[in-house]
Amino acid sequence: MTLPLTGVRVLDLTDGLGESCGRYLADLGAQVTKVEGPGGARSRRAEPVVDGVSVPFALRNANKRGIVVDLDDAAGRDRLRQLVVESDILVESHAPGHLSERGVGTAELSALAPSLVCVSVTPFGQTGPYRDWAATESVLYALSGVLSRSGAPGAEPLLPPAGLVEETVGMHAAWSALLAYYDRLRTGRGHVADLSAFEALVHGFDPGFGTQGSAAAGRSDDFPRGRPDASNFYPVFPCADGHVRICLLAKRQWRGMFDWLGQPEEFADPKFDTIPARFAAADTLHPLIEALFATRTRDQLVAEGAARGVPVGGVLSLGEVLTTEHFEVAGALADVEIATGMHARVPTGYVSIDGSRLGIRTPAPELGEHDVLSRAQRDPHLREDSRTPQPGTRPLDGLRVLDLGVIVFGAELSRQFADYGADVIKVENATFPDGLRQSKRGAALAASVAWGHRNKRSLGLDLRSPEGKELFRRLVVEADVVLANFKPGTLASMGFSFDELATLNPRIIVSESSAFGSTGPWNTRLGYGPLVRAASGVSALWRYPGNDELLCDGSTVYPDHIAAHVTAIAVLAALIQRTRTGRGAALEVAQADTALVQLGAQLATESLRPGTVSAPGNSDPFAAPAGVFACAGDDEWCVVSVRDDDDWVRLCAAIGTPELADVPAFRTQAERVRNRVDVDDVLGEWLRTLSPTAAVAALQAAGVPAGMMLRLPELLSDPHLAAREAYTVTHHDLLPKALPTAARVARFSTIPDPPLRQAPVAGQHSREICEDVLRMTTAEVDRLVAERILQPPAADPSPIGAPAPTTTAAR
Repeated sequence: MTLPLTGVRVLDLTDGLGESCGRYLADLGAQVTKVEGPGGARSRRAEPVVDGVSVPFALRNANKRGIVVDLDDAAGRDRLRQLVVESDILVESHAPGHLSERGVGTAELSALAPSLVCVSVTPFGQTGPYRDWAATESVLYALSGVLSRSGAPGAEPLLPPAGLVEETVGMHAAWSALLAYYDRLRTGRGHVADLSAFEALVHGFDPGFGTQGSAAAGRSDDFPRGRPDASNFYPVFPCADGHVRICLLAKRQWRGMFDWLGQPEEFADPKFDTIPARFAAADTLHPLIEALFATRTRDQLVAEGAARGVPVGGVLSLGEVLTTEHFEVAGALADVEIATGMHARVPTGYVSIDGSRLGIRTPAPELGEHDVLSRAQRDPHLREDSRTPQPGTRPLDGLRVLDLGVIVFGAELSRQFADYGADVIKVENATFPDGLRQSKRGAALAASVAWGHRNKRSLGLDLRSPEGKELFRRLVVEADVVLANFKPGTLASMGFSFDELATLNPRIIVSESSAFGSTGPWNTRLGYGPLVRAASGVSALWRYPGNDELLCDGSTVYPDHIAAHVTAIAVLAALIQRTRTGRGAALEVAQADTALVQLGAQLATESLRPGTVSAPGNSDPFAAPAGVFACAGDDEWCVVSVRDDDDWVRLCAAIGTPELADVPAFRTQAERVRNRVDVDDVLGEWLRTLSPTAAVAALQAAGVPAGMMLRLPELLSDPHLAAREAYTVTHHDLLPKALPTAARVARFSTIPDPPLRQAPVAGQHSREICEDVLRMTTAEVDRLVAERILQPPAADPSPIGAPAPTTTAAR
């Protein structure tokens, strides 16, 4: 098959952070050339290293070509300039100012090639007080607010698994690159994008001020200082052969569980139909469920749960994930050559297009493997428009997206398009409302709706009726994209399969997403993020070592937000392909595949060295001192990461003990790892005397990666986020207060920030869409309304009951 980004030429100057951006663009068909210095990228030595091969490097650089260019040499800089002239996109992760000091910064390269798209990926962006700080994944977890919601109450906070940060940042970079490139096809104009990894984590991983899952209805909005008891949100129970997790969110799910328990009298009160009541009664309810599950196997519980409508999923170790039949049949995992002579079982890739999974085609390049490059060829069929855009226009202006999506994933996917100019029409049925519209305490609007459905229009339509189906088909003729995240087969059962819709509109792009994909024995399983995490190995790694039951990933809805970004990139790639072919495409993304890809290094290592990968807790298996350390104050913590021997020398000087740098037991990284307890004690003793802010300032001034654990409210006043205006506010007539919200994905040189048109109430634009888009008469619309096929709002809603929440501490 011809891949969607065939003919798009990418220069990849990333090293570590952002490398997965080029990998995904290469998966999608772009010609990606990795540019390294004479000594090779630092990431070639990133742990885990097996038989001399860096597993993270091998996975994040597959499908790329590799060349060596010395940017400290004039001839090397000239070669880079020549490559830039022949390229469409450049992605780089050098420290701010590094390239500019050598005359090859984004400003200079953009002047040389005005149509070039440049994306700079750095830990904190090109501006702001933290601009020159050093960071690791652990540091970014601390600063982003993720760490403050992870771990058991009263215990030290717990770092999530490695890898999720880099892939999250890489997907934000890939979206930014393609968004700017799509705009270039429209205008002939290049762009510069400044992407901050810190902001990508704050807004894109599991945002505290963003779209939230159904369980948010049972959680406090008052930001308690302690970490939430996440075990009550999506509880885990032991069973005969391991552990299972359940998700009791909808009323019907609880009713299924109630019957399964034998209808215990103490839970017969209808109040337990609500999430808050069940959460409050967890100490009584959960022992009943535990006793019920204790003698049954995981497979038995999953099967009976499915029969009763109760979402149940097994908690799998990495070894079990690698041998799970579903991932084999679905093609999500495969045995692949990741380096010369080295085969490993690895995640194949994020997306399938027109029935073909896009994954690893060639191993990561050896250093300088492609130094004799054939001239990069641009696809001559990619059409560009050199017209000057009107002021205020956006990259996706003129596109129409029909959004059938639900809950967090659905909202976040279509919002990416609505924020940048597409006319997104959310199609919803009042009889079967989107779970995201659940509010609490009588609020007129859920805060998640205000966050997730800004800039969209809403069409109330009964798609179960023949005439409702026909109206949707008429909309498809006028549309560019259809988005859905139903159970596999649902669209086809409604008469809306890709083949049927492409018959109406050969240019239509249809994206279907689900928890586990459309093939394999799990394809009909109920899909929620917590069950996806449990099945893909994320939960097994997100726990304290030695404690199989206390999983600490319950306060997040990962991977919903980032899976939505993954899907948006694939849709945008298909739109780019359509400029060449004039035809649409069928896309599929499984949320489980997103989690698998982002745990790729651990899965590949476990396949190469079975039994060696387990939950590390807060200890970095490959570095010391590194981890989460207590600071002065009440439940105050910071993260410190000593990456190498140079960091150790700098740290010793910063804490006033330079002599420790030469102590034989601490001199090398390997020695420090062997003596981890002692070296951590040295750092811990110093940190306990300082506030997190003071400690981090001192360490960062010395060049040592460190970050204070920020709680969600502190993000709103963080000086760096404030300086970069990372947050703005969104208003809604049905909410008494403005909501903090993400201002943008990245800072673009010429693409304006998203507007903040308030989210629609259900069916708000039903008449408008039928009259303006479908050119229906008022009489036709009135008849459809009378027959409840078309569903405008019954009346103008207004705030009722207690004030709506403005924020939620955890999902």
